Order: sequence, then C-alpha cells, then structure tokens
Amino acid sequence: MCPCAYGIFRGISFKVKVPASTALGSLLAGMKRRENMNANTNAAGNAAGKSSIKKMVEIGMLGAVSVILMMFEIPLWFAPSFYKIDLSEVPVLIGAFAMGPAAGAVIELVKVVLHMVFKGSTTAGVGDFANFLIGCAFIVPAGLIYSKKKNKKRAVIGMTVGAVFMVVAGCFLNAFVLLPAYGKAFGMPIDALIGMGTAVNPAITSLTTFAVLAVAPFNLLKAVIVSVITLLLYKYISPILK
Repeated sequence: MCPCAYGIFRGISFKVKVPASTALGSLLAGMKRRENMNANTNAAGNAAGKSSIKKMVEIGMLGAVSVILMMFEIPLWFAPSFYKIDLSEVPVLIGAFAMGPAAGAVIELVKVVLHMVFKGSTTAGVGDFANFLIGCAFIVPAGLIYSKKKNKKRAVIGMTVGAVFMVVAGCFLNAFVLLPAYGKAFGMPIDALIGMGTAVNPAITSLTTFAVLAVAPFNLLKAVIVSVITLLLYKYISPILK
C-alpha cells in the first residue's frame, strides 16, 4: 500500500495518493536538515569555547606582564615615598581596548592578586585595593568609550575621560577611605600621614590638600604616561589579541 494523504474540501472527502519514494525522500531530507543544523550548532559551540579559552589565556598573559611591570617603581618628588609610579596599567589598558572594559577590569584584578601572591603587600593590602579601584576608574571608562567605535580619536577621548575619572576617584578615595585605612592599619595618626606630605610640599596641611597636591598630580601623570605608551604600542599588539 502507498502512503495516502486525506483532506476535506467544501464537505467532500478526498484522498490523494503520495508515492512511497516521495514520502521517503521528504523524510530523508528532513533528517539531513536536522543533521546540518546540529553540526552548525556544534561548530558554533566549539568556536565559542575556543574563543573563550583564548580570551582567558590572553587575560592571564596580560595580567602577568602587568605584575612584572609593577615591580619597576619610580618615586616622585612631589608625593610621599609610598606613592611610586609604574607602567603596569599599560597591558591592562591594551587588554581593555582589545577585549572590552570587563576584560580590562579582570586583568586589573589578576594583576593585583598575582602581585600580592608573589610579592606580598607592604601596605597591609590598602595600596593593592587602591591600585585596583583607581586602576578600574581609568581603564573601564576608557575601554567602554573605545569599544563603541574603535579608532584613534575614540581612544584619545576614552583615555582623557578615564584620566579625569582616575584623578577624581583617586582624590576622593585617598582622602576619605584609603589614607585613613592606611593610618589605621599601621597605627599611624592622620596627622603623621599629612606630615609626610608636608615634608615634600609645605602646602600640604590637610587630607584635602594632600589629595589635591599629591594624589591628583600622581594619578594624572600616571594616566598621561600610560596613555601615550598605549597609543604607541596598541596597533602593533592588538592583532595578536584578536
């Protein structure tokens, strides 16, 4: 018997015979389509998995390079000795531009954690916490603005906005959170910390002037140096991270 199709048209029943070969062909074609869809889904899943692994490896590598750069610190003449500039934000910013602001924040976290693991903390963790927060204040806005349209103009705008955020966040956090926490961790009164600032700049007489005359120029100088180096290196490094 051949497969049949039944239907009703204006109350009249009818039966249309469908050749068995046609029905079998339709069935096989459907199965083939499903196989192709499954293959495409699996291929997409494999590609996404490989991309995720590649991204994690790149984040780890950039974090490791940041830790190495963090070991080369330069003291500044206008700030107390515990404020030292380094170039560890360069790989972080490059990663934020290449992979997005979220990846930049993760690289920043990897950098801080690895630094604490391998070198420890000389500031009872306060400096490392500050490094992460203030670094993200610079990296995340810069990476977010650049991600909207990736060109040199957007990069410059992003880094400029990031520098402003970094300076403002640095002043606020140091004056109201980090310096008091630093003093408490080492049993130092706030006046002693202010005195360290006064020793390098007599105009520093309070937490506010400390933040404005020491912290703000420190973060601004760091943002400018990191931005310039990133602009010079990014076009050579970014193809590796794609």
